[in-house]
Amino acid sequence: MRRLVLLGGGYGNMRILLRLLPDNFPEDVQITLVDRTPFHSLKTEFYALAAGTTPEKEIRVSFPENEKLSTVYGEITKIDLENKVILLDNGTKVEYDDLVIGLGCEDNYHGVPGAKEFSYGIQTMANSRITYNGLAGLPSGSTVGIVGAGLSGIELASELRESRADLKIKLFDRGPRILKDFPERLSKYVKKWFDNHDVEVIAESNITKVEEHVLYNHEEKIELDAVVWTAGIQPVQVVRDTGLELDHGRVAITQYMNVPNDEHVYVVGDCAASQFGPSAQLAEEQAELIVKVLKLRWSDQPLPEKMPEIKLKGFMGALGKKQGFVYLADTTVTGRIARLMKSGLLWMYKRHNG
Repeated sequence: MRRLVLLGGGYGNMRILLRLLPDNFPEDVQITLVDRTPFHSLKTEFYALAAGTTPEKEIRVSFPENEKLSTVYGEITKIDLENKVILLDNGTKVEYDDLVIGLGCEDNYHGVPGAKEFSYGIQTMANSRITYNGLAGLPSGSTVGIVGAGLSGIELASELRESRADLKIKLFDRGPRILKDFPERLSKYVKKWFDNHDVEVIAESNITKVEEHVLYNHEEKIELDAVVWTAGIQPVQVVRDTGLELDHGRVAITQYMNVPNDEHVYVVGDCAASQFGPSAQLAEEQAELIVKVLKLRWSDQPLPEKMPEIKLKGFMGALGKKQGFVYLADTTVTGRIARLMKSGLLWMYKRHNG
């Protein structure tokens, strides 16, 4: 029996399961999914959990059930690539023949003193719960600083504004304008929404230090009641501890999605190096390639000389529950229609995977 082990129940490994189950793989293959929780978490919605506008049960999806799929729950403490075994904190050992590492990421504080100790995060459901508790308990009139104006920071700031109209919100953007790598029309729309809803956007910021209730932007000292960090990610510690080669901070992979020195170890999602920024869409496209390669290798067929290039369709973002923005095929859509598009995509995903 050949053992395929999937580490992490995120978007990438969920897509792998969707493509292989119930019977789209060889009879002599057994699949094992390892995760810390007994459900798939919709990470793209963690900002709403942290802001208190979406209950946790709404961003969970059950893992599939199949007689050829085993699930093992626990915290992974070591990925032993030499002996092909995964060690869990409860003493469980999971051996593999083929391994897909999809354990996601954690915040990257870029060496900023105090950032880890004195800021909240939304990279995991557990962290998002903690952030919700911290933000929900703030007295009226408190000031919240959100560091990082990428998609996560933008959505958190807008959702928090709807959840807590009584708070002062400052969004620190390292670039000269919101979403600087995308059309100016989109940038202006998001900035106008923030202006109209009293969210202060601080452009060209450089956070140099964080203390309890204090943040330093360049040399300016800014007093805050809470800081949420959304300014960069890195592979989780247990993946970094493997010693696998990194490429711009993420695990280096070949065009076949396996690590350079081991064709039986694949990487998907936020851990995997890519020309694109981490996203659920990217993880799913990477998973499609992994499934193709696994099937060819399982059937002893040659791999193509060149794998298809990943092409992303665009992205969607929410500005609270009523407005949003979409960048799709070089076309920008904003407003209510864009928000409905994102809500519809989420509904279809849950229906398809749940």
